[in-house]
Amino acid sequence: MIVHTLTLGPMQANCYVLECEKTKSAIVIDPGDEADEILDTIKNRGLKLEFIVNTHGHIDHISANGDLIRKTSAKLCVHRLDADMIVNPQSNLSFFLGNPISSPPPDIILNDGDIIESGTIKLKVIHTPGHSPGSIVLLTDSAIFSGDLLFAGSIGRYDFPGSSYKQIMESLKKIIDLGDDLIVYPGHGFETTIGEEKETNPFLSEI
Repeated sequence: MIVHTLTLGPMQANCYVLECEKTKSAIVIDPGDEADEILDTIKNRGLKLEFIVNTHGHIDHISANGDLIRKTSAKLCVHRLDADMIVNPQSNLSFFLGNPISSPPPDIILNDGDIIESGTIKLKVIHTPGHSPGSIVLLTDSAIFSGDLLFAGSIGRYDFPGSSYKQIMESLKKIIDLGDDLIVYPGHGFETTIGEEKETNPFLSEI
């Protein structure tokens, strides 16, 4: 699996294009903006996009859903508790930013423990509420795509409607023992590892 990182939009959210080297199939995680840049990456690498996965339903992680679906026919995957959020401009917060956006509804409703497969890529869904009710992380053998749960040196915000500091802390407990060498690909900022965050992230010292 090759991971292509694109930092997109005014909120500088990370979008990940996952490439299966064997089959040239692809998964896009959190297409938050700038659909053309995502599509250029897919085209330049000669990929077929099979799935779009939103780690949660906020605007900076879903804005390009519609354009990607229309141009690739990829299937959209969202956790069941954020499925309504992505289509509702107030719930996904786009209304409050003056640019109401409604994503197409999900084709595939995700639940904890589900597996998303494309070529040789396998992503395990772990439900990690706190930043939003339906927040998820996606686990592979060597990496975790943490959405807005865990960042390098910090954690996701918990002051939005439906968010909860207590839930975020409980969700962090689900991932901190998955392996210190796991690469963390966060929703914002730079990649890190579970081990590095256990040593340096002040929020993890509370667990």
